[in-house]
Amino acid sequence: MDLHNSPSITMWQRWATGASESQFNALAGALGGLTSGIVTCPLDVIKTKLQAQGGFMTIAKGRHVSHHKVYEGLTGTAGVIWKDEGIRGLYRGLGPIILGYLPTWAVWFTVYNKSKVFLAEKDLVQNQNLINFWSSIVAGASSTIVTNPIWVIKTRLMSQSSTGQGGPVSAFPSPGSTPTSRPSINSPWHYNSTLDAARKMYSSEGILSFYSGLSPALLGLTHVAVQFPVYEYLRTKFTGQGMGEIGKDESEKHHWMGLLSASVLSKILASSATYPHEVIRTRLQTQRRPAAGVEYFPRTDSAGDPKHAAGAKTTVPAPKYRGVLMTFRTILAEEGWRAFYAGMGVNMMRAVPAATVTMMTYEFVMQNLHAAKAEGRRKISGQTGANEREP
Repeated sequence: MDLHNSPSITMWQRWATGASESQFNALAGALGGLTSGIVTCPLDVIKTKLQAQGGFMTIAKGRHVSHHKVYEGLTGTAGVIWKDEGIRGLYRGLGPIILGYLPTWAVWFTVYNKSKVFLAEKDLVQNQNLINFWSSIVAGASSTIVTNPIWVIKTRLMSQSSTGQGGPVSAFPSPGSTPTSRPSINSPWHYNSTLDAARKMYSSEGILSFYSGLSPALLGLTHVAVQFPVYEYLRTKFTGQGMGEIGKDESEKHHWMGLLSASVLSKILASSATYPHEVIRTRLQTQRRPAAGVEYFPRTDSAGDPKHAAGAKTTVPAPKYRGVLMTFRTILAEEGWRAFYAGMGVNMMRAVPAATVTMMTYEFVMQNLHAAKAEGRRKISGQTGANEREP
């Protein structure tokens, strides 16, 4: 008799019985990321607008710099987006979020848990906190490299605004003919969808455009290196079990309160410590690369006027941001240290709920998967016993 086809076993239990722990982690992680992405997408759009704003500000000639801010704070930015673009503006970039969070967290949780097992079995690291630290670094690097193109597209979709043909297409258009910090190249920066953005980026800027901001994104591994070891430490203190583990008290109220507290506290600590790298990454991701055949010229000459390359048929201003260190120095010189925390309040209001939803969904799915596996095995064992008693 085929035990797995027994009518007493549900499809969910049948799959869970034969699934591995890696499959559990991939599924739970994907569902956790997907849920948090949908719930917090509007706050992600607002945060991205605030982070990118300095890169689009009008720059006046001479020594004086004119900063014309379009977006101010959470409610102010939400109001501008709602007025100009409606509900669709608040969910701009949802497609890449869904496409991004599914593989990001599926890869992250799978690699993270496998790395912990590998480091422990090989006895490469003795301290559990260090095991969690290095595992989070490896998992973060893996998921970042795999999904960076998706996040570049998401950032560009979120930072642009919806305008008519022939009108301004930049997220922060400057009036008249005043030059802006964004280089002007052959075609307007306006993407209609995820696929449209990918096609236009590849045709006009090349494959490297999909890896804009990869360096600060990898630098952002410091974020997960703080968040998840702290989460595991606090989860163990509050509940007595590690991440994804199931115990006797799993259904008790204090267990879920412990998970909630651990996820909130760990995310607040990690975001506060590593936020500036997100601003740098956003500036690099929203800066376009030149089209093929287009040459750079220095942004200004000694008089402060645009200086064109001699004999060049098509030229554009040299990129404002080049690399992590130069971007850091440029932002600090032009906008001050406060620019590195632009949108941090909104980020906290987005990141903390997002992390909480991700972790709570992950833990909930893992609990149900383990329960389904145990129940499936129990039913199979019971059915086997019944068959053996048959004459």
